[in-house]
Amino acid sequence: MRPPPAHSLVNRLIALTLLLVFAGSLGLGAVWFRQEISQTANRSRSLENKLADVERRLDEVNAQVAAAVNPDTLLRQNAMMRLGLAVPQEIQVHRVAVSAELRLAAKRNAEAFRETAASASARNDLSFRVVTAALR
Repeated sequence: MRPPPAHSLVNRLIALTLLLVFAGSLGLGAVWFRQEISQTANRSRSLENKLADVERRLDEVNAQVAAAVNPDTLLRQNAMMRLGLAVPQEIQVHRVAVSAELRLAAKRNAEAFRETAASASARNDLSFRVVTAALR
């Protein structure tokens, strides 16, 4: 029996080395990927905590506003400051059926709609312009 050629052993050694390098790079990639997932989870948890804190403070402010506009509180402040203000009678109250936001947006953009209608009638063609309403 003859011994195997020397280049066969070298080829096996190179193949084994390449296999180890490939497996090591896969392992390092998996570790890096898990670390990125962990960092993203930590950032997400931090943002959720901040959001919960902001919602809690917003609830506190809403509670303070509700307490401040309470009719009993307003009457007590009126008496304490001696303003002499009276509670409005029902005949003085005007109830609005439509949404205040939509009514204010229509009022804000009424001039733009008039300009569009006037320019279209002057040109005798059909055209329109998209106008968006901002509530802020």
